Amino acid sequence: MYIYQNENWPHFTWNKTKILTLLAQVKLAQGLLLGKMQNIGFNMQDNALLQTLTEEILKSNQIEGQRLDMEQVRSSIARKLGLHSEDISVPRNIEGSVDMMLDAIQNYNAPVTKERLCAWHKNMFPEGKSGFYTIKAGDYRDDKLGPMQVVSGPMGLEKVHYQAPSAKVLNGEMKKLFEFIDKDETDNVLKAAIAHLWFVTLHPFDDGNGRIARALSELLLARSENSSNRFYSMSSQIAKERKQYYKQLEITQQGDLDITEWLEWFLITLENAIKNSNELLKSVLVKANFWKQYQGETFNDRQSKIINMLFDGFSGNLTSSKWAKICKCSQDSAGRDIADLLKRGILEQIGSGRNTNYKLR
Repeated sequence: MYIYQNENWPHFTWNKTKILTLLAQVKLAQGLLLGKMQNIGFNMQDNALLQTLTEEILKSNQIEGQRLDMEQVRSSIARKLGLHSEDISVPRNIEGSVDMMLDAIQNYNAPVTKERLCAWHKNMFPEGKSGFYTIKAGDYRDDKLGPMQVVSGPMGLEKVHYQAPSAKVLNGEMKKLFEFIDKDETDNVLKAAIAHLWFVTLHPFDDGNGRIARALSELLLARSENSSNRFYSMSSQIAKERKQYYKQLEITQQGDLDITEWLEWFLITLENAIKNSNELLKSVLVKANFWKQYQGETFNDRQSKIINMLFDGFSGNLTSSKWAKICKCSQDSAGRDIADLLKRGILEQIGSGRNTNYKLR
């Protein structure tokens, strides 16, 4: 029996003692992280948001076997947030994934509706294609080709892990989910876990259900913090535990309505994501400390630009030629800029001759 076939669906139950203890730990971790990030200044908070959203979108797609280009994702987010970005071409599907995530976290208090989720889905699949397959983009599935199943294995020897409810019931079932998200008084952190499970159980779209479920979790986590600033990535942590993630979903979807184990797994994973945010935000925090340390010193615009790029993840090795090209200046100007930073102990030289390049000390 699948979970949605239970007589009392969707009235979930859980062990309140276990879950409330874990919930308290998560809320403490959230508060400590938000307090720390409030002390780094608005510019650095913007950089932290950019870093976190880039990681969230990359990892959410990676969980589903989709590899996106980091520079394209980062550039799209930066441009939409009004931050400095390199002028590079970004495919429509990446722009759509970024639009979905930004709508989820920036408009976290807006109602969740069919129209909103269908717009997310259409943005993710602007060509109406998933790989080589045509899908129904921007609307619920219709099951014309048979029931929606999650399968693995070669053709003819497939193993069915899960079969979703019939397409005929989706409108009614999704309305119940929307009412839970926007009107139920359950704590928003718990809602993030429950809505995630509920959504992937219904599996309303031909593709992209996991990514939309994780975007819904981000929306509800933003509600729980009453902030559109995201300083940790749940998808990054899920990606590290991908096999356990799918196993836990499969076990829960084939059980009764007691979802204690799922909630435990989700909350522990969320707490780990928050605690591991230090690694994700390391470059941002080091960057903040750097500018605080050198706040009384003078840098020209070219030097400031390159230093920030080095902190944000410079692609390849920094050479004087690259400096001149990026800053649109002469080789002599680039050389003087670099020599000044070497003298001040901010850059160090690696290699010699034609192999000479530079990095932050």
